[in-house]
Amino acid sequence: MRRHIPSTRALLTFDAVARHHGVGKAAEELCLTHSAVSQQLRLLESQIGVRLVQRTARGTELTDAGRRYHGQIAGDLMRLQNHTLEAMAQRVDGLRLIVGAVPVLAEGWLTPLLPQFIALNPGCSLHLQVFPTDLYMADMPFDVGVQYDDAVWPGADARPLMGEFCVAVCSPRAKGRAAMARGDFRAAPLLQLRTRMGAWEEWFAQTPHAQPPESLVTGHRFDLFSSLVAAVRADLGVGLVPAYYVERELRSGELLLACAHRAPSSRGYSVFMAPNRTADPLAEAFVAWLCEAGAGAVSQPQA
Repeated sequence: MRRHIPSTRALLTFDAVARHHGVGKAAEELCLTHSAVSQQLRLLESQIGVRLVQRTARGTELTDAGRRYHGQIAGDLMRLQNHTLEAMAQRVDGLRLIVGAVPVLAEGWLTPLLPQFIALNPGCSLHLQVFPTDLYMADMPFDVGVQYDDAVWPGADARPLMGEFCVAVCSPRAKGRAAMARGDFRAAPLLQLRTRMGAWEEWFAQTPHAQPPESLVTGHRFDLFSSLVAAVRADLGVGLVPAYYVERELRSGELLLACAHRAPSSRGYSVFMAPNRTADPLAEAFVAWLCEAGAGAVSQPQA
């Protein structure tokens, strides 16, 4: 079956014309003559069968169809460039490991530890990518995954990494700090993470003598832990976060424990090795190193 894919040169020419709103500047960027750019545009239009650009009193402009088409291909061209650059970056004699991780663990725990692994494996090029929590992919693009225990990866070798403990944190400027330190949260504005709307209920159920506010699900809501922690810094309310995620902020005094209780979460983390990487020495070394680091994190008291 014939593929309806225009030449890359024609697409890049059209993209340049669309970005510069004209042929002249596009020709300068591409080091082509004005007529060569026009020729590529005509070639693209003839292949698609749709007029993409038009001449007006103000110069060259995209048609409605041209604007829609450019909006669709611009991202594709960028992805194609990134894929090509990634392929170019691979050394023949180099070792590469693609690690997918849930963002909160990658930011707050894994990334600060990576220099240790790189020091042990100096020839390794490590690519850390987002392992989405709310999306199922039948064919995972990772060599190793670090995710919640209940993540689904058919055929992968799953190993327990560590549990999760959550703490309530607030700004040093927060009102009612003395009351919260005693467990009295009745006047505390609770901040919510959209994907963990039951977290506060779980935490209060494990916190002795705590007095929760009337509602445990109202308050400002955020999609990311990073946004929620930024809101705590801004004194918008009290946040419930994994203890490892705010260790540096607690040590520096940027954030404070609203209450000393550290409650185990119902969520834990596991390491997954791709089915086609179980005999890979580098992947095995990374998983073993990661599990050792996870065991150390559990055994040591956190802030």
